[in-house]
Amino acid sequence: MIEVEIDKGSGFCFGVVTAINSAEKELKKEGKLICLGDIVHNNLEVKRLEEMGMVTIDHETFNHLRGERILFRAHGEPLSTYLSGKANGNTIIDATCPVVLKLQKRIHTCYETHKGTGLQVVIYGKKGHAEVNGLVGQTEGHAIVMESLADVDLLDFSRPIALYSQTTKSLDGFRAVVEKIKNKMEPGVSFTYNDTICRQVANRLPNIQLFARKHDWIYFVAGKKSSNGQMLFQKCKEVNANSQFITTADDITDKLPVSVKQVGICGATSTPKWLMEKVAKRVNQINREG
Repeated sequence: MIEVEIDKGSGFCFGVVTAINSAEKELKKEGKLICLGDIVHNNLEVKRLEEMGMVTIDHETFNHLRGERILFRAHGEPLSTYLSGKANGNTIIDATCPVVLKLQKRIHTCYETHKGTGLQVVIYGKKGHAEVNGLVGQTEGHAIVMESLADVDLLDFSRPIALYSQTTKSLDGFRAVVEKIKNKMEPGVSFTYNDTICRQVANRLPNIQLFARKHDWIYFVAGKKSSNGQMLFQKCKEVNANSQFITTADDITDKLPVSVKQVGICGATSTPKWLMEKVAKRVNQINREG
């Protein structure tokens, strides 16, 4: 008999819950809603909201809209997007995560305060990610984005550096970047680093590894576009080789090995609880058949 457990610590973070609640409230009131970009990096949750009347658009479409009500998701937007929306007479429903919003303000203040001094504003994050685009936008596009330790060599160590992090990056990865920059800075040149990683995400790392260790088999559920999901899955894989990344319950097609007695189901900050419950139901169903 296989035992299936859903990780109580997995599922939407505070910022995503707030954004989805805002969308649902608007949909119930107006019957429709325009959202700039995927409200969450999970296709099934996006589809659920679209069936309620939400329409997802890209930035090119956004620039041509007039007099609409438009939701800005938890990832945040650069100042230019706000200005463009208001100039076109649109009403902005701002669902930016408070943690991301605070980080945007810190980066903007740093950039404006040190403009013209040669300071390099550096963001440790995924290039092209929605949150990172919003952060770079606080510096008029001048911030340098680093994805990995290898990117450290792109910096000029003879000029001051102020380092920040995308809120969903690995804390260990950030610390490694800090140490490498420290070791390369020229004497007397300023280097400041700001741990801006969301603790709701950072605290999930040790917890999800404990959860993964407890089980014979792990199904990690997340959208393919979720950088947070990819990072958390790798942490599961480090401690449990039988960790499988899936996006939907339909990805499970085969029975588990007879040696598997305990199955754990967990996910990213963008993974809805209802989807993990659906996966649990599928696991029980397919392993009872035949």
